[in-house]
Amino acid sequence: MAAENQRSDAAEDLAERLDVTNALLAEWAACAADGSAPLIERFEAMGYAVRGKSHEEVAEILKRPPEREARSR
Repeated sequence: MAAENQRSDAAEDLAERLDVTNALLAEWAACAADGSAPLIERFEAMGYAVRGKSHEEVAEILKRPPEREARSR
């Protein structure tokens, strides 16, 4: 029983760390996208509707799965 609790706690810790890491990466990507037409186009191709959005909006969009199907280049 203790081993199961430890595994559960470890899985929760990993999930929390992954959420934090994803949020940091979304913020970094939003900063990188400022003024980068090729990066905006890449995000759009991946299914993220980021064109014309503010830095804050882009960061929030990138924290979630794409809203539409990715298109091929």
